Amino acid sequence: MSADVRILAAEPGCHLFSGCGFEAPTIGMFFPEPWITGIPGTAGIDLYLVLLLIALGAVLLLWSWFSKKLTLVPGRRQSVGEMFVLFIRDQITRPTMGAKGDSFIPLMTAIFSFILLMNFTGLIPGGLPVNSDLSFPAMLAGFIFILTLIIGMKRQGGWGYIRNQIFPPGMPKPIYLLVTPIEILSVFVIRPVTHALRLFATMFAGSLLLAVFAYGGWYMLNISAEPALAALSVVYSGAALLGYILFFVFEILIMVVQAFIFTLLASLYINQSLEAAH
Repeated sequence: MSADVRILAAEPGCHLFSGCGFEAPTIGMFFPEPWITGIPGTAGIDLYLVLLLIALGAVLLLWSWFSKKLTLVPGRRQSVGEMFVLFIRDQITRPTMGAKGDSFIPLMTAIFSFILLMNFTGLIPGGLPVNSDLSFPAMLAGFIFILTLIIGMKRQGGWGYIRNQIFPPGMPKPIYLLVTPIEILSVFVIRPVTHALRLFATMFAGSLLLAVFAYGGWYMLNISAEPALAALSVVYSGAALLGYILFFVFEILIMVVQAFIFTLLASLYINQSLEAAH
């Protein structure tokens, strides 16, 4: 998100009316060079890893703060934490799993908090949303996929779980020739892939659009031109800045919504593993 702050210095002398063309941001902004290399077993330390650790640390500090000195009659700090947990229960686990999903509230709360703060790293000056790197949403989606397999096989048995997934009950047997391949592809391939891609693509596109606004605003600002042109460039640049601010606020909402959707789908997939379809 705020990686555009770094980008603005790319061509400091290239502005509107200066004779040079506008150079739009590229996807290269999402592939920062490692700061430290040569660490055995790793690709090095780069911006994404640092932001990931910041998000993880923020989650731990946040919930440590919420749960500090818990009392029967909650204070203001504890009340905020309880409101957050109740939101996860009433808007995610209960609608998808019913009362039996209460045991998954801590997991869903952790997932939502972690993804939200991974998205919010894009608000840090010079940062990017951690989830604009596909490897991180893929890791989270893979974790949910493996967890659903474990829960499903534990509750329904190994073959029982697979059978219930690929042979939906209540259908005429000849229909399975058509339905079963689709179900195999849907449950074991499309579901985890789209679970990751939905989060990644939204964070990636939002960051790129904000960078375009930032690039454009910087390019159109040319106070060294003739007075009339300089005034015109300020108007153009101001319009780009307004667009940046409006979309920045909208992107914050999108970050929250995407964390909610990812967690909601995770809860829904886990519920499908808890019991066979009827």
